[in-house]
Amino acid sequence: MAARVGVAESGRPFTMLHEVISEIALRSPEEPALIDDDLELTFAQLDDRIRRTISLIYERTSLGDRIAVIGANHHIWVELYYAVPAAGRVLVFLNHRLAPNEIKQLMDRSGVGLIIGEPSQLERLEFTTRIGTGVEAIDWSSWALERDATDVGVACAADPGALAWLLFTSGTTAAPKGAMLSHRSVLAAVEASSAARPVEDDDVYLFPFPLCHVAGYNVVHRHVAGRPVVLVDRFDPMSFCAVVTERDVTSTSLAATMLATLLDHLDTDPQQLAMLRSLRSIAYGAAPMSPSLLRRAHELLGVDFAQGYGMTELSGNAVFLDAGAHRIGLAGDEAILRAAGRPAPGVELRLADDGEILVRAPQAMIGYWEDDVATAAALVDGWLATGDVGRIDERGFLHVIDRSKDIIITGGENVSSREVEDVLISAPGVARVAVVGEPDARWGERVCAVIVPLERTRFDEAEVLAHARRSLAGFKIPKRVLLVEELPVNASGKVLKNELRQALAR
Repeated sequence: MAARVGVAESGRPFTMLHEVISEIALRSPEEPALIDDDLELTFAQLDDRIRRTISLIYERTSLGDRIAVIGANHHIWVELYYAVPAAGRVLVFLNHRLAPNEIKQLMDRSGVGLIIGEPSQLERLEFTTRIGTGVEAIDWSSWALERDATDVGVACAADPGALAWLLFTSGTTAAPKGAMLSHRSVLAAVEASSAARPVEDDDVYLFPFPLCHVAGYNVVHRHVAGRPVVLVDRFDPMSFCAVVTERDVTSTSLAATMLATLLDHLDTDPQQLAMLRSLRSIAYGAAPMSPSLLRRAHELLGVDFAQGYGMTELSGNAVFLDAGAHRIGLAGDEAILRAAGRPAPGVELRLADDGEILVRAPQAMIGYWEDDVATAAALVDGWLATGDVGRIDERGFLHVIDRSKDIIITGGENVSSREVEDVLISAPGVARVAVVGEPDARWGERVCAVIVPLERTRFDEAEVLAHARRSLAGFKIPKRVLLVEELPVNASGKVLKNELRQALAR
């Protein structure tokens, strides 16, 4: 039977991230904790690796230093989740899907002194010339070998309010903001999820999202309950089915595009459906799934669904639409399926006069990295201004009806429309541009660029997109380019993006 969720051996709640592993290792040392391809780690083995990593961090860095990690999903990511904050350092999450210059900017802004990563990613960054001699780079395969010979006598940090994780999130401006998450905030998000979405005693969780996202808090969520996490380096429907059956996976998290791809795969190869017999529940977030997709999945898979609404600034999800609500919705009350859910215990929710969703909860971030202005705008009297506009219905369900920050969520990735616009406006033949999200059955949204071309100038769409690819990650490149004579604007000249979205929807 799994340990009581969020509670240490002494009966007190976990207050530090590394306590989760060390406490479970004392209580259930031989229970599986982490599975990464052929590597299977018990809680005792994971705890030992974390302690050895802390020793290496002490040798190479100083208190408060920023340590970055980059690469596809890998067990080193999870070990650093715990080890870096335990050593009193800050773990900087880097998205390997970003362009090298984007990664370089984030490293410069956060003052990274050590980066640990996948060899191919370090090579792609052209480390010696692109980052500079002030940063030490270590490929994680050699890091693992060096760690094996390291003394494990370490002392861990003990301040729950200390900065633990630094994740950069897309904003309304071209410059991403660094959300500062503490031990306390991450564990509070885990506690909220545990209350709204309890972990079963025999749960085996498959994590297919990139560990460089805040969705990685789900790993801690399972570990707090003493249950194992299975990693895959990327989502592929055939390998997903194989891993589910090989590891007896009972739960997973999928974005709409992943679920749609999985269902399409099962339609073409129905025999693989039998490989998913152990799967009982699928969680999703970032954006609601269409009722038609949920219904199709329910009919084929027969699993429960749960939705979480949150963001990086909330260290994870804070509002939940649980399995019971989904059952009611799938039985015919479709309005429920369009809701984000109800706040978890300990989470307060209210709407500002303009409809903006405000959240007050211990899982809120400390603030934005070295950005007092943005922090003051986001955190007011203990409330986090989400930038999302919503409504609360008569049953207490939150509905998210718009994103005032103009963030496009495509395939689970956040894209700042302003960032894409700033790149496209310098492309050949572009006079004006507005970037918006367009509904897409597979990706949730796709990036759409509405462009006013320069007069008497040849407009070459391929050339414009090639220009964008030189500066932006692949998922930020517009999937559709629409040429117009003028953009709709208000009296002050601001582009009316709602009108563009409505026109595209028509």
